[in-house]
Formats: sequence, structure tokens, C-alpha cells
Amino acid sequence: MQDNAMSRLLSPLMAFCLSFIIIATLAPIVGIQLDRQLDFWLLWLATMLILALPICYLEIALAKRSKTTALNALSSLTRDADASQKWRIVGWLAVVFIPFLAGGMLSNASQLLGHFAANAIAPHLLFIALAVVAILVSFAPRKIILLLTVIGVFAAFILANVMGTPLPSWHVTPVEFSEWGSATVLALVASGLGMGLYWQTSLPAVQQQDMATKTVLPIWIAQLVAVIAFAFFAANAQIPSLALVVAVVSAAALLLQMAREQLLQRQLNIVIQWLLILAAVFVWAIPAMSPIFNTLLMLWGLVICLIYAIFAGWIMKISHLRKAMNFSNELFYNLWRIAVRVVLPVSIILAMIAIIGQLF
Repeated sequence: MQDNAMSRLLSPLMAFCLSFIIIATLAPIVGIQLDRQLDFWLLWLATMLILALPICYLEIALAKRSKTTALNALSSLTRDADASQKWRIVGWLAVVFIPFLAGGMLSNASQLLGHFAANAIAPHLLFIALAVVAILVSFAPRKIILLLTVIGVFAAFILANVMGTPLPSWHVTPVEFSEWGSATVLALVASGLGMGLYWQTSLPAVQQQDMATKTVLPIWIAQLVAVIAFAFFAANAQIPSLALVVAVVSAAALLLQMAREQLLQRQLNIVIQWLLILAAVFVWAIPAMSPIFNTLLMLWGLVICLIYAIFAGWIMKISHLRKAMNFSNELFYNLWRIAVRVVLPVSIILAMIAIIGQLF
């Protein structure tokens, strides 16, 4: 019962903190950090409803069905669906993406820290220092890491509103196709969806609950609150920026710990585990590659969500996820199925086209 209660509290809290931090990481990349375009934020909130909510249900339903972590679960899920083993690649894509995302977060934090560091320390050296700290912190108990993350996020938010410069006024601009790509990235990748993180932390709770909604809605609402909170946040002063860096390092440590846990449950050789994790993190130490890696980060995260949507919507047997989600009304299940089979894949593909289009 204690693990169940802790799981119900841990997942929404982690959802808020991770979403807030990853948004702060990706926002400068998509160009919305200080540009408060009301039309874009409304579009972003819409994608949270039509894209993030269905895939959050997908993730928790797969957790209920498999009763194990994402990487380990794909073996049984593909067997249940009589599907090709090739679908298991999504688990590996996700588990390697987790430390790659952690590296991207730390890289962004090192750039932010570089603005305030004495003697103009090179950002890539700051990145290496932050990465080493994050790896060391990842060995701490999860509750302590999450507590540090929570303290860092709330401190950064409060201090930014007390000590930061005033934010620009809200304004309306014409909606452009490129904004769909940015909104989709922020709704899916920045919410931590597709990586199996909420799947992983919700396992004790979902095994005791009859309906997936009891787990999904607190997570999704926490993600939505993070989006709204970010609308009133900007790391444009030294003290709030330092607090945000603390939050980023702690969140990166949490991600590394969770990736390591998935690899451990998959019984992967310990040397290979560390090679995968360290390579995915420290590849960000190459300064010239950051613009390429930022684009790769967005596209990679979207590809994971796309594969999961196709697998759950078209490959898995209908009865399996219907039982796992146990909706109170058949209409809700049919709406979810349409979203996963049609809306999500089409939306993600359009977002990927928009992102690639911005490169040319």
C-alpha cells in the first residue's frame, strides 16, 4: 500500500518537474522562450489535449498490460500481438534517448551557466562538469533526487518572478505551419512521453487500479500545469538561472537512473550499459554538433511516439488495450483509438515535416 501511494504521488510530481525542465530546454530551440505569442500557446494547449493525453493513456495501458518496464515489456507485448520482433526497436530507441535527452538538458544548462560564470569558462567544459555531477547524483535514492529537482524547479520559478525582469506582453500573430512542429515537440517530447518514464514510475499503482484514468489524469494535469507555469517563467537573471541549473542537473540524474534501471532489468551487460549511457550523454560535449543534436533530439523523440502509436493502434490486438484501460464508456475507447491510429501519426508526421522544413 505504501509503494502504491508513493507511486501515485511520484508520477504526477515527476511529470510536472520533468515537463517544466524539458520545456525550458527545448523552448529556446523552437524560439518561444520570451516570445509570448497567444496563438502559439493556445495551439500548444490544444496539442496537449489531442496528442499528449492519448499517448499518456497508451503508455499507462501498456504498463498495465505488461506489468514491467518499457524496454523489458516489448518482448512480451510483441509476442501477445503476434508481431515481428522488429517492433522491439522502439524500446531501445527510447532507453538510449533518455540519456541523450539528459545530455541535451545539461548542454542547455551549461550555456545558461556560461552567461554568469566568471572568467568566461567555455560552455563545453561547464557541460562536462555538470554531466559528471549528474552521473554521481544518479546513484542517490530516487526520493532524494526528486526532492532536489522539486526544490530547484520551484526555487527557479519563484525567484524568476521575484528577481527576474518583466516578461513581454501577450500578443497575437498569424499561425504558421512551422508552429505545429514546435507545439507537437513541446506537447510530446517535452512532456517526457514515449520514453516509458511514467510507465516505469506508475507500475506499483497501475497493478492495483482497475482503470487507467486514475493514473493518467494526474500525470496529464501535472504536465498541463507545467505548460501554464512556463508561460510565466524566464531564466533572465543570475539567481533564478542558477536554481534552474540545479533542477536540470537533478532531473538529468533522475533520467540517467531510470535509464540504468531499464537496462538492468533487461539484464544487459554492465559494461555495455555504461557505454550506451556515457556515449549518449557526453556526445553533447562536441560544441559544433549542438545545432544538429538539437534537431535530432526533436525528431528522435517524435519518432519514438510515432512507432508506439502505430504499434498500439494498428499492431496490438484490440481487446488487449481495451481491457487495460477499462474505460467507463465505449465511446471514450473509440475516441482514443481514433486518436492513436489516425490523429497521432498524421500529426507527428506533419510536425517532423515542419521541423525539417525549418532547416532549409
